[in-house]
Amino acid sequence: MNRLDSESSLYLRQHADNPVHWQPWDQAALDSARESGRPILLSIGYSACHWCHVMAHESFEDEATAELMNRLFVNIKVDREERPDLDRTYQLAHQLLSGRGGGWPLTVFLDPADHVPFFAGTYFPPERRYGMPAFREVLTAVSQWFLEHPDQRQGQAEQLRAALASMQGNAADADTLADEETARTVFEQSADLLRSRFDPVNGGFGGSPKFPQAPLLEAVALLAGEARGGELDQALEFTLERMAQSGLRDHLDGGFFRYCVDASWTIPHFEKMLYDNAMLLPLYAEGAVRWDNAVLQSAAEGIAEWLQSAMRQPSGAYAASIDADAGGEEGGFHVWTAKEIEDSLSGTTLQLFTRAYGLDQPPNFEGKAWHLQPQATLDELCRQSELPASEVEAALADARRVLCEKRESRVHPTLDRKQLGSWNALLAGGYVRAARALGRADWLDRADEIFCFIRRELWQDRYLMAVFNGGEARFRAYLDDYAWLLNALLDYLAARWSRQWLEFAIELADALLERFEDSVGGGFYFNDNAVEAPITRNMPLQDDATPSGNGIAVVALNRLGRLLGETRYSEAADRCLRRALPRLRESPLAHATLLPALMDAVRPPAKLVLGGTQSDAQDAMKRWAESRYRLDCYVVGPAVDQLPGILREFRSDQPATAWVCRGTQCLPPVHGQDELDQLMLETEG
Repeated sequence: MNRLDSESSLYLRQHADNPVHWQPWDQAALDSARESGRPILLSIGYSACHWCHVMAHESFEDEATAELMNRLFVNIKVDREERPDLDRTYQLAHQLLSGRGGGWPLTVFLDPADHVPFFAGTYFPPERRYGMPAFREVLTAVSQWFLEHPDQRQGQAEQLRAALASMQGNAADADTLADEETARTVFEQSADLLRSRFDPVNGGFGGSPKFPQAPLLEAVALLAGEARGGELDQALEFTLERMAQSGLRDHLDGGFFRYCVDASWTIPHFEKMLYDNAMLLPLYAEGAVRWDNAVLQSAAEGIAEWLQSAMRQPSGAYAASIDADAGGEEGGFHVWTAKEIEDSLSGTTLQLFTRAYGLDQPPNFEGKAWHLQPQATLDELCRQSELPASEVEAALADARRVLCEKRESRVHPTLDRKQLGSWNALLAGGYVRAARALGRADWLDRADEIFCFIRRELWQDRYLMAVFNGGEARFRAYLDDYAWLLNALLDYLAARWSRQWLEFAIELADALLERFEDSVGGGFYFNDNAVEAPITRNMPLQDDATPSGNGIAVVALNRLGRLLGETRYSEAADRCLRRALPRLRESPLAHATLLPALMDAVRPPAKLVLGGTQSDAQDAMKRWAESRYRLDCYVVGPAVDQLPGILREFRSDQPATAWVCRGTQCLPPVHGQDELDQLMLETEG
């Protein structure tokens, strides 16, 4: 029987009516497979995934296919957003078995005894097409091979275990030092690779399909540094502009889609993921300030508005995703026919909108409709219409408002309301960075609200939980949950000091070291040590669509260690970086999140600690310092006796006193802006 109807996951419940006897990944399902001797058919996906829906309609809703699946296999469904540990392991296994990158739906066949896969693929069609066999042919062949080749199966399993273990980074390499020479070589290699992969026509790095690659863009920003007008600096600004003006962005209500199928950023897969927008928000906000770029600022503000209107939940946290499909059609909510546009707009507004979005050109979506993408600049529209910019902008804004209202009558794509601790932590950090860049105190409030949600709903008995859905917290949290949250809290402390969140950050860091670290070889496992991992414990050093938990952990632990003067945090960060460094040298762009970790290790950033008796004076000095220098600035106030570590030393009877520190070493205190300015000039020089 199908056991998915009682699951909290929207994705699993979407398959509860399938004739397939789906089971969740639990002990009952695993025991059933072991006792019956039938192999496990593991299907991993998520609710917003278009091709997951396609395979469900074509195969899992088909009675004949279901009969074959039920007879030959124990069938298990997994929501990859609830169980990223399973997804990571079996995606890697798919890569090793097939020699190709994975994706969703992921279809993996497992030995019932040890859950090691022996065959893997992604989407399979119901009939032979796309150069792929029919799914029912696959089912029959896989079952037969499993029964007839036990020795080959065992040998392959041993090879797969060894290969998966080798991908963790070698603990024996943990003596490798992160020094200036190594860092310079890695940074130069990374810059050369980025320049070679940059698309000068469309922006981005690589060809189709084209993803935002936010962790990589963060690395580009790091390597571009302060070199205004430098090659990478220009590439980053151009890429962010092209993405903001492309089909990757929803030009009616803001927010970015997951990726585009083409190199020109024209047609996306229409799902919207929280993590993409969480990471793009600070990139656009900081870019807007860096280049004084109105396009980038508009994109940042559009992301924030869309998050608040479409994704925020009553808990104060944010939903995971919005489906690509609506009304059974991919993009059905987003694309427009000529008649729909003409019925909605008229006169000058229609003329301007038509020119602005290329509606007088051939349809760009399947030859029958348009996915909106700007085709003319404001200057071009002003020249063509002989209207002032203010009138053109007002007309286009009115048109977008009308179309948004019109779109509300359509069948909406499904919103997956589950709230993931990790993705919400990413968003909290994104809100903080964007708030600091654009001076948006209300975005800091949103970050604080997320922290309150996590502390209230997901922090249980000094353990984080990963998922909040239907009023219930489920699943022990993973490395990403702890590392991303810790880093976000440290971002927040630099923007708005809070003893409460400092204490929470310390609790998280202690739990991270206790439950995830390989204290001998260095690095952090993805699973809590109390949770049994499939096949082997995974230690993710490489980025995927989100940043590596190990890379973020190195940065966050170093930041906390320097803030408190606690060497155990910095020593754990150093052990992790040493283990990861050989992989970073071999493939720097695949480990882009480790680049800032390496930079942080060899060139410890300066921090400014402000204390004293008058909060107004300290806040004024903070604003002044942040406007002149790039550094974290912490306003600890007068009650330092209650603070942990070296923070107790920042005591002053003056209105505002500043300490400039690098690592755990601080210079003598100064008072007033002039003294601080002189000290910064001396230290920077």
